[in-house]
Amino acid sequence: MCSQTKAAALMANIPRADIDPSGVFKYVLIRVHSREEGDDSEIDIVRGYGWAEFHADIYDKVSEELEKGGHLDCECIGGGRIQHDPQDKKIHVYGYSIGFGRANHAVTTEQLKAQYLDYEVTWDNEGY
Repeated sequence: MCSQTKAAALMANIPRADIDPSGVFKYVLIRVHSREEGDDSEIDIVRGYGWAEFHADIYDKVSEELEKGGHLDCECIGGGRIQHDPQDKKIHVYGYSIGFGRANHAVTTEQLKAQYLDYEVTWDNEGY
């Protein structure tokens, strides 16, 4: 008998980081929770895109997709900016979101390091 909930199975397949391939853009750190009774599993995911005028644009799109089906719930736990330089293999995380506040850039950096293994990934709290 499988003890994994539907929500946990869904979360296992969510990429921890999804960002644009290059440039400077806004990002949000999203905590994804299970909505299933007795399942307190959660993950933090990073999403950053240049098309977003506001941090909320990213959160709204991502949370709508993930919450379909009713198994998952999302919470934005902050935002900032990402500078992605694929040529030099560097990612820098910084700044904050006026609407959501400053994300924990250390958490964001760890998620990015796990996906961009050969990159130098740094962060600071300077800038907007």
